[in-house]
Amino acid sequence: MWRRKCFSTSTMNNNAAAARQVVKSKKKWDALIIGGGHNGLTAAAYLAQSGLSVAVLERRHLIGGAAVTEEIIPGFKFSRCSYLQSLLRPTVIRELELERHGLKLLKRNPSSFTPLLDGRYLLLGPDSPLNHSQISKFSKRDADAYERYESQLLKFCEFMDSLLDFPPPETLHGVSSLTDSVKDKLKKSVFWARCLRQALSLGQKDMVDLMDLLVSPASKVLNNWFETDVLKATLATDAVIGSMASVHTPGSGYVLLHHVMGETDGDRGVWSYVEGGMGAVSSAISKAATEAGAHIVTNTEVAQLIISKESGATEGVLLADGTSVHSSIVLSNATPYRTFMELVPQSVLPERFTHAIRNSDYSSGTTKINLAVDKLPQFQCCEPTLGDAGPQHVGTIHIGSESMEEIDSAARDAWNGLPSRRPLIEMTIPSVLDKTISPPGKHVINLFIQYTPYKPLEGSWEDTAFRESFAQRCFSLIDEYAPGFSSSIIGYDMLTPPDLEKEFGLTGGNIFHGAMGLDSLFLMRPVKGWSGYRTPLRGLYICGSGAHPGGGVMGAPGRNAAHVVLSDIKKTLK
Repeated sequence: MWRRKCFSTSTMNNNAAAARQVVKSKKKWDALIIGGGHNGLTAAAYLAQSGLSVAVLERRHLIGGAAVTEEIIPGFKFSRCSYLQSLLRPTVIRELELERHGLKLLKRNPSSFTPLLDGRYLLLGPDSPLNHSQISKFSKRDADAYERYESQLLKFCEFMDSLLDFPPPETLHGVSSLTDSVKDKLKKSVFWARCLRQALSLGQKDMVDLMDLLVSPASKVLNNWFETDVLKATLATDAVIGSMASVHTPGSGYVLLHHVMGETDGDRGVWSYVEGGMGAVSSAISKAATEAGAHIVTNTEVAQLIISKESGATEGVLLADGTSVHSSIVLSNATPYRTFMELVPQSVLPERFTHAIRNSDYSSGTTKINLAVDKLPQFQCCEPTLGDAGPQHVGTIHIGSESMEEIDSAARDAWNGLPSRRPLIEMTIPSVLDKTISPPGKHVINLFIQYTPYKPLEGSWEDTAFRESFAQRCFSLIDEYAPGFSSSIIGYDMLTPPDLEKEFGLTGGNIFHGAMGLDSLFLMRPVKGWSGYRTPLRGLYICGSGAHPGGGVMGAPGRNAAHVVLSDIKKTLK
C-alpha cells in the first residue's frame, strides 16, 4: 500500500485551522456551499464576486472533488479521478480569468491511438489530412465520410451550446406575484425563441439527424456513417464512458455528442491535459473564489442541513463535529442522492420528490487505475521509440476496443455481475506533455476502465486478492498490445465504484452524479419538475453534476446555480 503524501506544512495546517474557526465563528453567512468540487468552487466564485459572504465546506483534506491532483506514490502526481479537460465552459474560463489564476492547458495532437493485435493501428486528431490518411488504411469510403461526420457533430454542438450556459426553463413553484409570473413567462419565451432560431439555422434535415442521434444507440449512428470496425469502436468509446450502457443502448448517441461538445482554446472537440494535473483546474477556480472573498475550508464535513421548524426553510448546516453554521442559502455540490436522502432530515421533502431521487440511476461500471511506471509502453504495432514519446503516446490509447462487439461483450459481462473478462480501457500518459508530474524518465499513466459492477456476483471489491486479480487482468490485456508493460509498473492506485463512492462521495461510483440518459437530462435533471437548481426545500439549491447540464468538468452547473441564487436574492430585496 502506498501512503498518500501530505503537502501541508505546519504553517498551512495552522492557516487551515484558523480558516475553519472563522467559518464556524461567523454569526451568519450569505451562502454556504457543501462540497469543494469544481462546481461548488465555481458557484462560490460567482456568488463572492457579487458581494456575498460565502463559505465552502469540503469534507476531504483537499479541494477539487473528482478534479484533484494527488501524490499517491512519491514523485508521481496523479489526476486521481477526472483526467482530461475539454468540457470546462469557455464562459467560466473567461469570466473567472482562470488563465491568470494559473490554468495552463496542454493540447494533444494526435488525440487518439487505437492499436490492433494484427499489427495495424489507427491515429486520429485535429489534423484533417492525418485523419484522412489514417482512416484510408482501412477504408477510403470512411476516410471521405469522416470529415462530413465531424462537420455535422460540430453543427449539433453549436446548437447544444445554447442550452448549456443557462438554467432550464423550469416551471415556477409556490406562490408568486403577478409581476414575477409575467417575467418568468417572458424569460421562458426568450429561451424557447433562442432554441427555435438555432433549430431554424440547422434546417429540418439536420434537426431530424440530431433527434436521431439523441435517441439512437451509438452503434446505429456509427453504422450509418462508417464500415470500419476499429473506427466505429474508437468513436463509440465516447458514447459509453462512465456508464453501464452498451453501444447498443438507446440514447447512448447523446453521450457520444456530450463528449465532443467541449473545446480547448477555441478548438472544438480538442481534449487537453492540464499542467499539474486536474487539480490545477480546481486550484485556479478556488483562487478566483478566494480573491473575490470566499472562504474555503477542508476537513469540514457537513452532517445535516438545519431546517427551521416554523418556516420549513433552510437555516444552515450542522457539521460532523456538532458545530452549527448558519445561512438562509445553502448550495449542495454533493450528488442528488447524498443531498436529499442523507443530508436533508427525513420527512422534510415531498414523498414524490424523494421517491424520484431514490429511484434515479446512479449505476456505474467505472474503475480508475493510476500507475507510476519506469518507462513508456512500447506497442508492437509501432516502431520502438527508444525511451522517447511517439505520436502513439500523446493522446488517448484505446485498449480492448477493436470492434463495437467487443465493447458490447464487456458491458454484458458487467450486466451479469462479472468484471469484464476483456475490459474496455482508455489509457492516457499525461507526463508525455506535462513534465511537472513525474520524475525524469518515468511516467504517470491513467487507466479508465469499464466495466466493473458495483457489487460483483461472486467476490468483493473489499477482497484484496479479488481486486489484485482484476488489476492484473487489465495489465495483461495491455501486455497483449505492448509486451512488457506489466514489468514497467512501479506502483498503482485503484479506485473501483465503491471506492469512488466512499472516497469522493460519488453515489454508486457514478462520475456524472447520475446517469446521462435522455430521461435524466435538461428538464429531467435531477428529476422532472426540479431542473432549475432550486429544490422543494426553500433556501436549498443544487450546483453539482447531478444538475443541468450534467457531468464532466464543465463548471456550468455551478455557474448557472449561482445566477439562480442571485436572481432569487434580488427578488427578496424588492
